[in-house]
Amino acid sequence: MDRTPVVFIHGAWLHVLSWELWAERFAHRGYRPLAPGWPQEAATAHAARESPETLAGLGLEVLTDHYAGIVRSLDVAPVLVGHSVGGLVAQHLLGHNLGRAAVAIAAAPINGIPLPEDPRRRWTPDQCTSAGPLVPMSAAQFHQTLANTEEETEAYRLFERYALPAPRRLLTDLGCGAAARSPRAAADVDNAGRGPLLLISGQEDRLVPDAVTRAVYKEYGDSTAVTDLKQFADRAHSLVFDSGWRPVADHVLGWLEERGIRARAANA
Repeated sequence: MDRTPVVFIHGAWLHVLSWELWAERFAHRGYRPLAPGWPQEAATAHAARESPETLAGLGLEVLTDHYAGIVRSLDVAPVLVGHSVGGLVAQHLLGHNLGRAAVAIAAAPINGIPLPEDPRRRWTPDQCTSAGPLVPMSAAQFHQTLANTEEETEAYRLFERYALPAPRRLLTDLGCGAAARSPRAAADVDNAGRGPLLLISGQEDRLVPDAVTRAVYKEYGDSTAVTDLKQFADRAHSLVFDSGWRPVADHVLGWLEERGIRARAANA
């Protein structure tokens, strides 16, 4: 019996270390956590901010193919856990029968579902047309947009450890919040043979509002495959790495248990 792999996929403006607490918790519960990061991602967020050009030009197709290759290389079908853009990637892979189950947390919307206009959001149409290959986020913007349920001092600590610029091409592939969404931001909602999917939202999320996650949940309504929804009150987009991360992680662990996905799995 091998440990069930769990592949963590992080989102825009964040470093892969945003999963560090989850990886430790899942390992403690017997799973095999894997957080491979994006292509050419630096070892720390600070290093990525110092040399952000390694992420420039990264698009959604390259990112999705990167994780598809990782999943295919595993001997045991993994659980996919994605946050923000990573949640979209996780849904896409699950819809193509890559992965045993998926959890999409505050996921970027799929299949033409628009993000409502909000001047506080950096994920907007004007960000696609302004100059430069990267869209940075200041500490103040990070607090206002991602970690808005945290105190300023804590939000700054989270920024220093986890924040980095986002590739403009990736945001363009996502539609940058425009009503006409990119066809690249898609997931197969009709695949009845896929594994179970859990959608999670934070009800104080300003980047991907709870209403967007609920709209995505409705997209899966005609499929007989398992799709569940969990909403967390008073949680922001930072719910996977801020002070409220543990209840979210423990809910995912409980959901996996309920769906019969154990920490130990027979070889595929």
